[in-house]
Amino acid sequence: MTVTPRPRRALEEDGPAVVVQGLRKTYRTRRGIQVAVAGLDMRVPRGGVHGFLGPNGAGKTTTIRMLLGLVRPDRGTATVFGHEVPRQLPQVVHRIGAIVEQPRFFPAFTGRQNLSLLAQGIGLPPSRVDAVLEEVGLAGRSRDRFRSYSLGMKQRLAVAATLLKSPDLLIFDEPTNGLDPAGIHEVRATMRDLADRGRTVLVSSHLLGEVQQVADTVSIVGRGRLLAEGTVRDLLRGAGRGVLRVGVGEPARAAELLRSRGQQVETTADGALLVRAGEHGALPAAEVTRVLAEAGLWLHELTPVQSDLESYFLEVTAQDHLGSAQHEPPGARRADAGEVRR
Repeated sequence: MTVTPRPRRALEEDGPAVVVQGLRKTYRTRRGIQVAVAGLDMRVPRGGVHGFLGPNGAGKTTTIRMLLGLVRPDRGTATVFGHEVPRQLPQVVHRIGAIVEQPRFFPAFTGRQNLSLLAQGIGLPPSRVDAVLEEVGLAGRSRDRFRSYSLGMKQRLAVAATLLKSPDLLIFDEPTNGLDPAGIHEVRATMRDLADRGRTVLVSSHLLGEVQQVADTVSIVGRGRLLAEGTVRDLLRGAGRGVLRVGVGEPARAAELLRSRGQQVETTADGALLVRAGEHGALPAAEVTRVLAEAGLWLHELTPVQSDLESYFLEVTAQDHLGSAQHEPPGARRADAGEVRR
């Protein structure tokens, strides 16, 4: 597919596409107050692919629903292209396209027929349907029935539906869930192509390694709050530094010995050790070799660990188990209880 740069609207605008400040959302449950989003700050640069990353239950979907005006925050602000949402959402909604749930189309209709119905509903000409089918690479399969599409093609048709009104910001919530490797590749390539054409793509996912292959910038969240943010290159520059993969005949004894020297040690599924710096710093590779050799433990592998977003996430969460949303017991934060909105 030939990439044709798309003219950007409102090029005179400055600042990020999305700014979130102190966003908080809680829900009442039988266990007390569930904190879905806990004072989140986030900035999504204009243009490119921005990964919104974290484990399931970390508050990603709730945040996206607040950006789209589907859920009201308890406190904090969110702006899209300089317009506060949900208060000013009508002024900017035409510039936003989103897939937050499984898209629904008529199985017996062709891809083109499904999109034509949507286009007619918002007063767009048939030429717009042709344009978006071409943009997502489905022009050659547009006359096939939807039920014959692969999972990846169905997701690309959903992307085409969001493109009908030519939005500047595309928001995808876990777009590769349930897809096979081929479908994941299709969706990933589509997102990259859309960004290369001048759009801003915000994609949430718990698959950090997958998004790393397509994202320019990322926000990593845990328990509804920001853990790290920036370009992928900058975040990975220091990630994994000093982490060694150690292969040794007696991994349990080697791990105990290295821990006694202040190192953090994990055992991998294949029996190797991952050795990272403790509070007093990392042991150089030569020192790891010497310490183990003096104990009669001989290495058959000693390699530095290559940085990736998953290892970085483990590093930033190492001191605290930051995963899904936490609960506050009944009666806790009573000032917030009256703020909870359904």
